[in-house]
Amino acid sequence: MSRATLYGWGHTAPGVATVLSPSGDGEIEDSLKSSPQVIARGLGRSYGDAAQVSGGVVLCTRGLNRIGEIDDHGVVRVEAGVSLDELLRQSIPRGWFLGVTPGTRQVTVGGALAADVHGKNHHVDGSFARFVLEATLVTPTGTVTISPDENSELFWATMGAMGLTGVLSSVTLQLIEIETDRVLVDTERFTNLDDVMDAMASGDDLYRYSVAWVDCMSKGARLGRSILTRANHARRTDVSPGPLGAPSAPRLFVPGGVPGGLLNPTTVTAFNELWYRSAPRRETGKAQSITSFFHPLDGVRDWNRLYGRRGFVQYQFCVPAASADTVRRVVARLSSQQITSFLAVLKRFGPASPGPLSFPVAGWTLALDMPVGSPSLASTLDELDDLVLSGGGRIYFAKDARLSPDKVRAMYPRLDEFLALKDRIDPEHVLTSDLARRLALVGG
Repeated sequence: MSRATLYGWGHTAPGVATVLSPSGDGEIEDSLKSSPQVIARGLGRSYGDAAQVSGGVVLCTRGLNRIGEIDDHGVVRVEAGVSLDELLRQSIPRGWFLGVTPGTRQVTVGGALAADVHGKNHHVDGSFARFVLEATLVTPTGTVTISPDENSELFWATMGAMGLTGVLSSVTLQLIEIETDRVLVDTERFTNLDDVMDAMASGDDLYRYSVAWVDCMSKGARLGRSILTRANHARRTDVSPGPLGAPSAPRLFVPGGVPGGLLNPTTVTAFNELWYRSAPRRETGKAQSITSFFHPLDGVRDWNRLYGRRGFVQYQFCVPAASADTVRRVVARLSSQQITSFLAVLKRFGPASPGPLSFPVAGWTLALDMPVGSPSLASTLDELDDLVLSGGGRIYFAKDARLSPDKVRAMYPRLDEFLALKDRIDPEHVLTSDLARRLALVGG
C-alpha cells in the first residue's frame, strides 16, 4: 500500500490516491468491500483521468500477469494485468496475433476491454470486444463470469465503461492465425483531405488495415493533405521464409526535462512538410514488420515527454458516415487557429458494438495530439465539441481530459441504460474515477 500521484499519459490531470496491488479475486473483493471509492489501473495509458480516483483507492492490476497456453484454435486465457506486448511476445512466434490492437502494445488486456479499444481494422473486424470469449469481473456485489452469451448485458456494459462496472481479473481471448510476422503495405500520398477520404471510402474494403496520417497545419487547396497506408497480413508465399519474430524493444527514448514549447506551429509545420515529402507518391506491396506497422510509437520509450512538463491533450472523436464533413470542418478549424497537432490519425469505423458506452460508431474517427500551452486551445476544443455534437458524434473517454458533463448525455444517448445497470451491481457507487466524477458517469 502506498500513496502516489497518478497521471494519465497526457500528464495533464494529476490525482493522489492510495495504490494497492491485488494478486487475485479475493483481494480485489476485499478492497471493494473496505474502500469507499475504487478504480482499477493497468499501465496508465489512458490519456486523461480515467484510471485514477483522487482520495480513493487505485487497484494496480499488473500483479495479475499470468498467461495460459494458446490452444490449437488460438484461444488463450490471460490475467487482466498482462500487457498486449507480453502476450504478443508469446503469441507471434507461435503464429497467432491479436484480433484487434490499438496503436500501442503497452496497455493491459483489462485496460483494452475497459476502453473497448479499436485498431486500424475496425471497418472489418470491429473493436476488441469482438474477440473476447469471456471474462471474470469482480463487482461490489460479487464475482461473475461475463461473455456475449452469459450475463451479456453486463458484458457489453463493461466494454467501454472505463472500469466503472467492476475490476476485470481474467480474460479469454480468440486470437487470429498469421503465417508470417509481416504485413504487405500499400502507401499513397494525397494532396488534400477530400481525396484521401474518398479513397478510403471506396477502397478500404480491399484491406484488413487502413489508417491515414493527416497534416492539420496545411491550408487552402492542401487542407488535410495525407499519407494513407493500408495493409494485409503477408502469407508465406509473399515474403522470404523465416521464423516469426517477437516484437522488438524500443530503440530510442526521450529523456526527462524536454523544454516546453518544443512542439510549436513552426517546428510541427516543418516536420509535416518533411514527413509528407518523404512518403512515396504511391507504393504497393512493401513488406513491413508487425512492430513497425502497428506500433511505431512503441519504438520510442516515453515519447509523451516530447510535450514537456505541461503535457498534451489527445482529442479523438467519431462521427457517422453521413457526417463526414465534420472531419473537414474540424481540420479546417485547427488549421485556421494554427493549433499544433503533432499526430493526427484518420480511420474508418464499421458497425458499433452493443455496448452503451463503447466509443465507435460506423463512420469516421480522427485522433489529434495537441500540446498544452496555446491560449486558444481550450476554447477551440469547446468549439470542436459542438461540431462533433452537431454531426451526431462523440468523444472517446479513454482519451478525454476536459470534456464537460452537459455534452456527454447527447454523445452517449444510452447513458441512462448504463447507469441503471451500474446502480444494480454497484448500489453504493464504489467504482468511480476522476473521469467519472467529472462527467457524471457514476449515477446517484
